[in-house]
Amino acid sequence: MRTRTDLLRQITVTVSVVVCIVGSMIGVGVFGGTPIAEAAGGALSASATRLAPAGAAFSIWTVVYAGLVAFTIWQWRPSQRTSPRQRALGWLVAASMLLNAAWILSIQAGLLNLSVGIIVLLLVVLAVAFRRYTRDTASTWPEAVAVDGTLGLYLGWVCVAVCANITAALTAAGFDGFGINPDAWATAVLFIVAAVGVRLAKVGRGRLAFAAAVAWGLAWIAVGRFAGPLESTTTAAAALTAAAVVVIAAVVIRVRTLSRPAHP
Repeated sequence: MRTRTDLLRQITVTVSVVVCIVGSMIGVGVFGGTPIAEAAGGALSASATRLAPAGAAFSIWTVVYAGLVAFTIWQWRPSQRTSPRQRALGWLVAASMLLNAAWILSIQAGLLNLSVGIIVLLLVVLAVAFRRYTRDTASTWPEAVAVDGTLGLYLGWVCVAVCANITAALTAAGFDGFGINPDAWATAVLFIVAAVGVRLAKVGRGRLAFAAAVAWGLAWIAVGRFAGPLESTTTAAAALTAAAVVVIAAVVIRVRTLSRPAHP
């Protein structure tokens, strides 16, 4: 049965995507906002920390936002109003978009510590959504693109962004790593990202969009460390290794999943 709650969910997702897009425009300098790389004293610029991706990495947001618009349009299809999948995901996706906008506003205000809390909460919300939609497969390829593809890219990128954000906040606060070599810290964090990526690849049965986004973010960290004021071959090599581990794990898991005989 169609319920008022379903309609409210659809409306909430729609309002949330508008808020999210407006927030993103503020984040690139439109509507009087300061570009993220320049906000908060440049704490999130491409040369601020060893785990900061090169600037071009952030172009993935264009794809993610386009996917969120596609998700919003898809959920308005008559068949989706009472879809169990949409009921399980709609509120989470709406929450993620509002958190996204809140994160941008926190950076605009220079509140780095608050931004860490927000992006960690965003990661949790997206991880819960990931666990829910990977329990089954999309029924059509448009759904696979609009739902699975979008949320996979979203989560994968945020996994990398969380590390960059936390590192930026610690650096801005004057944390010196207890005197440990910065490359050692960066390498340890990157291997943690790889471990989390492999774990989520298992949970998602080798969802490639997720792995691609993680690899994208890690590869651009490597690009940023091969040149620039924080050049570090060690960190760059660790980032590329972590990216390769996540992609290989996802592909192997995906192949094994697809090759398993269906149970009657």
